[in-house]
Amino acid sequence: MAVTESILGYFKTDDETKEFRKSIERITGEKPGKDSLYQLAFRHTSASKKTIVEGFKESNERLEYLGDSVLGMVIAEYLFKKYPFKDEGFLTEIRSRIVNRESLNQVARKIGLDNLITFDGNRVTHARTSMYGDAMEALIGAIYLDKGFKFTKKFIVKNLIANYYDLDEVIKNNANYKSILLTWAQGLSKNVSFDIIKENGKHHSKEFVAQVSVDDEIISEGRGWNKKKAEQDAARKACESLEIEG
Repeated sequence: MAVTESILGYFKTDDETKEFRKSIERITGEKPGKDSLYQLAFRHTSASKKTIVEGFKESNERLEYLGDSVLGMVIAEYLFKKYPFKDEGFLTEIRSRIVNRESLNQVARKIGLDNLITFDGNRVTHARTSMYGDAMEALIGAIYLDKGFKFTKKFIVKNLIANYYDLDEVIKNNANYKSILLTWAQGLSKNVSFDIIKENGKHHSKEFVAQVSVDDEIISEGRGWNKKKAEQDAARKACESLEIEG
């Protein structure tokens, strides 16, 4: 979506509106009831719009907050029922792998959200951003407000989990390198520290650089669009360097 459109105007032409509604129907399986909710769901903070309330700019952040809560609750219930003999730690870990930004970014692209997001390319580098996963959560927030909880739950379980997640693979692939590294260190009575040593770029396109040290010896550096991502990347490289298997 053109950046100029996001800055110069909020409303779409009739043809653009029809095409947008078709896209939402294709993704959710039902025609949208409130177009403005979905339009807002895809308005990245870099293209936020001024409102009549002084100091408040409209973007998808509030819908993202709502969608994050709905998604987390639906996934938690789904896993609770699917794995009746697994403990809280297992359920929490699997939920985190499903809803982490990298996972949501991938699913968002697969269902075509990257073609709907309005953002300012001068302020954010979309190659290093969580905007796709953020938009996914904002979309879920919009669906919840437009269609209610029952429909939203069905969308998450039937459209997202069933089509885009192989839970056996999710369980088998432990991508939490930080946890792997800390467990290894604890078993050998070693001290591991994570430090953010650099921040590159501006607010909406920041890149963080994390450093991993073991017993005060620098082992690796990692990069990411948020601190957690940078720490995970650094931990992954540390595990490779130290030949630690998950």
